[in-house]
Amino acid sequence: MAIRVVQLGTPRAPGEGLRLGTVRRPPRGVPRTDYPARDFYDVWLPKPAPSEQLVKLVLGAREQREWQALVRRYRAEMKRPPAARFLVLLAALSPCAEFSVGCYCADEARCHRSVLGALLSEHGAHLV
Repeated sequence: MAIRVVQLGTPRAPGEGLRLGTVRRPPRGVPRTDYPARDFYDVWLPKPAPSEQLVKLVLGAREQREWQALVRRYRAEMKRPPAARFLVLLAALSPCAEFSVGCYCADEARCHRSVLGALLSEHGAHLV
């Protein structure tokens, strides 16, 4: 049992389990009833997503130093409740449940999901 970090909207891996959409907004133009069938997510969980303001800045970040500054801000956001409680909860569930967390971004290296995976690991989560 472990957590997978995935790109939402991509085909599911065998044994991936419940897919949590850790994103600020649902996918545009997709009916809510189609989210699971189109491999977006089964449950929307926006609390571990970056704030609306930070999402806008992330989308505009072009250089590595800008990205690193945004990573520091996202980590700071994740230290505040209730986001911090979600990290603890997800880490605690990881040894006994199969599920995944994800975002839409194509480049994981420039996506909050890479940082979220690191944060979960730092909280003792089992990751695939």
